[in-house]
Amino acid sequence: MTADQQDAPSTTPTPDPAEHRAYFPSPYSLDAYTSARTDFDGLATERGAWSGRPWKVLVLATDERYLPMDNGTMFSTGNHPVETLLPLHHVLEAGFGVEVATLSGNPAKFEWWAYPGEDDAVRSARDAVLPRWRAPKSLAEVVEHELGDDSEYLAVFVPGGHGALSGLPFSTDVRDLLEWAMRTDRLVVSLCHGPAAFLASRIGRGRSLFEGYEMCVFPDALDAGANIDIGYLPGALPWLLGAALQKDGVRVVNDDMSGRCTTDRNVITGDSPLAANELGRRTATALLEKARARA
Repeated sequence: MTADQQDAPSTTPTPDPAEHRAYFPSPYSLDAYTSARTDFDGLATERGAWSGRPWKVLVLATDERYLPMDNGTMFSTGNHPVETLLPLHHVLEAGFGVEVATLSGNPAKFEWWAYPGEDDAVRSARDAVLPRWRAPKSLAEVVEHELGDDSEYLAVFVPGGHGALSGLPFSTDVRDLLEWAMRTDRLVVSLCHGPAAFLASRIGRGRSLFEGYEMCVFPDALDAGANIDIGYLPGALPWLLGAALQKDGVRVVNDDMSGRCTTDRNVITGDSPLAANELGRRTATALLEKARARA
C-alpha cells in the first residue's frame, strides 16, 4: 500500500450509532459528493418580485430517516439539504411563502452530513424554513382541508434525498395531492430521488399522471454501481428510481449526473444536488409567471 492509499479517505460506510446496522455515507463518498458551498450565483428574479396574493409552495418532505437495503442494512438518509434549501432560497427571495407537509405530520428529516456549512444562501433558507420543518402539517390534513381551485398553494415541491424512496411512492395522499396539482394548473417541482413521489400517481388509477413527461432524475447507474463501490450506500437499493419511472411511461432524459434540469409543461425536474441552483431559478421564474397570470 502506498502512502497516498494510506492517507485516502475510507470507502467503508460510517456506522450510525442511533440504529443497529444503519450507516452514513463513507468519508470518501462525502469528500466526493459534498462541499462547503454551492454554486449559487445570484437570484433569477428581483428580491421581492412578487408582492401580491400570498401564494405558497407546499414542500412535500420525507419524515423517514432509514431506508432498508437489500443486504439487511439501512441507509441513514432523509431530505438532501442542498436539494431542499437552495431551490427554496430562490422561492423565498422572490416573495413566495413556504409550507411543509410530511405523511405523518412528524418532523421532516435532513441528511445533515450533506449540509454546506459555509453557504449563505442555504443558511438563509434553513433559518426561514426550519420552524416549519420541525412542526410540519400532516399531508392527509392538507389533502382534506386545504386543496381546491382557490388553494393558497401555487406549487408542490418534493426535495431529493434517498429518503423519498420510503413512503411517498406508496401513499394515496401523495397521489391525491399530485392529482390536485395537475388538475388545477399548479407547478410540480422535484429533483434527484424526489420524483419517486410521482410513482404514487398510478395507485388505483392504472396509469401514471406523468406518462409521456420528460424528467431528469438521479441516474440508476450510479445507485447500482459507484454509490455502492465508494460506500455512499451500504448496499444495493431495493429498487431503482429511473427504471420504475420509465415503467410508468416517464421519459428519463439523463443518464448521468451533470446538473441538468428540464421543464415539461408544469413539471420541473433536476438530476442531483448539482441541479439545485438551476432548479430554483426555474421555479422562481415560473412561479412569478403563474402568479401574474392569476392576478
